[in-house]
Amino acid sequence: MPASPSTARAINDRLALRLLQDEGPLTASQLKTLTGLSRPTVADLVERLQGSGLVRIVGESGAERRGPNAKLYGIVADRAHLAALDVRTRSVSVVVADLLGTTLAEATLPVGDGTATEPAVEQAVALLERTAKEAGVAALHSVGIGAPGLIDPATGELNDSSGLPAWHRRLVPALQQRLPATVLVENETNLAAVAEQRVGAAQDCDTFVLLWLGQGVGAAVVLDGRLRRGASGGAGEIGFLPVPGTGGLPSAHDCAGGFHELACVAAIDALAVRHGLDPRTALASGDGPFLDALADRLAVGAAAVVSVLDPGCLVLGGETGHRGGRELAARVEARLAALSPLRTEVRATELGDAAVLRGALLAARDAAQDELFGPPDHGDHGRHG
Repeated sequence: MPASPSTARAINDRLALRLLQDEGPLTASQLKTLTGLSRPTVADLVERLQGSGLVRIVGESGAERRGPNAKLYGIVADRAHLAALDVRTRSVSVVVADLLGTTLAEATLPVGDGTATEPAVEQAVALLERTAKEAGVAALHSVGIGAPGLIDPATGELNDSSGLPAWHRRLVPALQQRLPATVLVENETNLAAVAEQRVGAAQDCDTFVLLWLGQGVGAAVVLDGRLRRGASGGAGEIGFLPVPGTGGLPSAHDCAGGFHELACVAAIDALAVRHGLDPRTALASGDGPFLDALADRLAVGAAAVVSVLDPGCLVLGGETGHRGGRELAARVEARLAALSPLRTEVRATELGDAAVLRGALLAARDAAQDELFGPPDHGDHGRHG
């Protein structure tokens, strides 16, 4: 059944806005070529988007030539402002950006182990408010939050998790109460995977797994272009994966004895010391025996993931994946080839620890665009202008 004229206009408008988002300022002629729409249709949508306040003329193409130049149209970046938070066990990082994702201000605040719940929440909220003020932003449209722990796929709430401070769970409700903004929360590893797929090491992959190797150990699963969270939001909790080489078995409340025991930062630091290396520089030292031993450990958990999901590509993320780089990734790939008949490419993160903030900002930007640009099948795009 053909789309109604209003639905067709909404689809065309959204397509043009996405192109302007991804490609930067474009002329009407370039929009015509990229969208495949007719010249009159492009002229109508440009006029419509300008009238809605989403697009404006930002310059001219071919300004160095004589004669008339084509107008360049671009998204109005300050139409909405966004924020992203990376909530760690002992710190909070914040970035404030415009609708194009350009960073306007950023800050990080340590949160001490002994800080009580309410003061910790107040510090985090105040950090966001202060950073927005420094960016000259009066109101935020959308806020994306990356946090450790399980996110309930039905409610979007951060569930109780052993070992995590109570202020993590209080922060999201506090922000929702204090801010007239859309507040979204997602598991930090999932957001890192989103960022790696959109702007990092997995841009050419519809199916891959990101192994998060940091203070905690986890995985994010992307199948056929979609992030998979599992029935309870726990897909990828490989820190609890029973593996050989540990002191026992994990329990429902403690991942000691699981893959976490082999692959967390503390375990890798201890491995470096046993090889006579400084843990702060071991991963970048190029020390063959140490990197071989570490790759053996990582391949044990990675092989289990590969045997179940056959993702074709693994991205080593987090602190260890970033510092180990391509040299560690190549070693893990070689060991996987010996352990599994399923061919798997192993890549190092391109975003490092910044992946969580980048993913949270992308989530906030998507939420803002969905509201401002309108869903593709909406019958009246003008209501979103």
